Amino acid sequence: MSSATATHCPYCALQCGMNLVSDAGEPLTVAARPDFPTNKGGLCQKGWTSTDLLLHPDRLTSPYIRDRKGDELRPCDWDEALDRIVTEIRLAQQKYGLDSVGIFGGGGLTNEKAYMLGKFARVALRTSNIDYNGRFCMSSAAAAGIKAFGIDRGLPFPLEDIPGAETILLIGSNPAETMPPIMQYFEEHRNRGGHLIVADPRRTPTAQNAAVFLQLTPGTDGALANGLLHIAMADGLLDHDFIEARTTGFEAVRRVIASYWPDRVERITGVPVKDLTKAAHLMGEAATAMVLTARGAEQQSKGVENVQAFINLALALGKAGKPHCGYGCLTGQGNGQGGREHGQKADQLPGYRKIDNPAHRAYIAGVWGVEEASIPGPGRSAYELLDTLGTPGGVRALMVAASNVVVSAPRSSHIEERLDALDFLVVSDIFLSETAERADVVLPVTQWAEEEGTMTNLEGRVLLRRRAMDPPPGVRSDAQILKALADRLGAGQYFTERPREIFEELRRASAGGAADYAGISYERIAAQDGVFWPCPSEGHPGTPRMFLDKFATDDGRAKFYPIAHKAAAEEPDDEYPVYLTTGRVMAQYQSGTQTRRVEKLRANAPEAFVEIHPSLARRFGIADGDMVRLATRRGAAEAKARLTPSIRQDTVFVPFHWAGKGRANLLTNDALDPTSRMPEFKICAVSIGKA
Repeated sequence: MSSATATHCPYCALQCGMNLVSDAGEPLTVAARPDFPTNKGGLCQKGWTSTDLLLHPDRLTSPYIRDRKGDELRPCDWDEALDRIVTEIRLAQQKYGLDSVGIFGGGGLTNEKAYMLGKFARVALRTSNIDYNGRFCMSSAAAAGIKAFGIDRGLPFPLEDIPGAETILLIGSNPAETMPPIMQYFEEHRNRGGHLIVADPRRTPTAQNAAVFLQLTPGTDGALANGLLHIAMADGLLDHDFIEARTTGFEAVRRVIASYWPDRVERITGVPVKDLTKAAHLMGEAATAMVLTARGAEQQSKGVENVQAFINLALALGKAGKPHCGYGCLTGQGNGQGGREHGQKADQLPGYRKIDNPAHRAYIAGVWGVEEASIPGPGRSAYELLDTLGTPGGVRALMVAASNVVVSAPRSSHIEERLDALDFLVVSDIFLSETAERADVVLPVTQWAEEEGTMTNLEGRVLLRRRAMDPPPGVRSDAQILKALADRLGAGQYFTERPREIFEELRRASAGGAADYAGISYERIAAQDGVFWPCPSEGHPGTPRMFLDKFATDDGRAKFYPIAHKAAAEEPDDEYPVYLTTGRVMAQYQSGTQTRRVEKLRANAPEAFVEIHPSLARRFGIADGDMVRLATRRGAAEAKARLTPSIRQDTVFVPFHWAGKGRANLLTNDALDPTSRMPEFKICAVSIGKA
């Protein structure tokens, strides 16, 4: 007899609803869940094959330990592994101080585990050094949203509102490949007569269906936004009533925008004036419009300013704080939204509180039952934390959870060197990832279908992930591991390993904060197909649509910020004459630790490749299928040439899912945005030639 467990896909931030079907004695299979509002039964090939990993032969089912540097990893029991971790933590703390122990988390952790990881760092370890790979995801959009609107929620409206916008401007995003089920909303938008504008250096599958395609030069996003706003201003398309009633700071923006005349913006961006003009009028003349950004605009050393420039455009046109209007960010990682709200970031406490705010610290100290003075201050951001590993004054013992930094971090050969310089490295994962291979202790953890917990999707909808099966013998959850370590460190009284109890504490910790989950319970989530935060009380309905009455700033008004175009941290030159940009493909996900092990996905996308325009390929004597050597100031990689006229003639594209010679992040630039500390993944200068 079969049974079904309603849960959610383990991959991207759509967190598509699915059913896991169990037949006696048979492995779990995926079935559609057509009643779930986000994906309405749709799944991409990653979702349909997600159960292939649950019983995968590569699955870790025992801790592993390395007796000395240079020795091979060997299986061990849990007591030996946990005792070794605590011994090494204490050695580092005694020798170098409390901040010598660091934690690097992940955007795929449940809210409960992200919350517990942040609390463990501050209460059990007393270290300031915790950050996570979500810093590499939407930190730039988060920072810009807080500046402009007073709060960071990726989409301030539900996905169902997308078809109601007459015009949508999509910048640096390719959802047709990165989150295919979302495309049903864009298809409905088109069927209603809506106009889609896509800005991207590549004519992606998403861009192929656009009414206007703006094929901009990498790194010129801010200039593009300013150029569109200049045309709107010159052609009388601004909403002066909205600007006057609901915003501040426009005059400073007006003065900057005056110099971004169309011919100048065409020279900077490479986008023809006629396309700029058409896009500006489609946005300005529409009764409703949305501006949506993603990693293309955000993963830059000026990512925050890029997003601010597009928010300026939305505000000046009056396309915010109204139904079927607004600025939004298409979050990437599964819990990229919730993962940064409850204390996993270097500068934050639960509820999106600031760790350097005395009132915020005092409140959280009261919830945790500790002295406020015992909570450390802000630590290093993700890349800066990794960059200090094994150095004087840096982190000497590192715990990594749900992240594969050897593949995913920029300038990754440097990160390998830093990991190897550590006194001690412990990695928790489901497989022996490229990062876990370098660890002194490896801990096997539960997968998504083997545990209970909540996730927060790109709409701000808090969802319930249900347990559908028992984990293999020898595997523990992250919460069980942290509780066991806390017990050994003498702080066990502050922790529980039970997800529901953790969530109840999270509710109290978030109460009154920007990301307020106080009114959300497992029972409400199950009954309502998720609850939108902020939800400050059990009687509150949740907040699907934000800003309709006021923005979350002190005065209730959205804020303009004048943005001037700046060059990327590294532009092409005679030695490195081509732009490199990176991104995702449909059949793979993030560092590929999971998807590269799924046979059907591997068959669809088996290896790294480099997209090159035929004209650029001829210039360097490269034919389709040739192995190409790519080199930057940080390293070299090799991948097969894939010739396509869909990419700019001055740009090459490499997906970042593979390890080995095709590892894209051997090449990428570690220049950081001064506000978000986002590395410049999306632009650097590269040389190309036949391998």
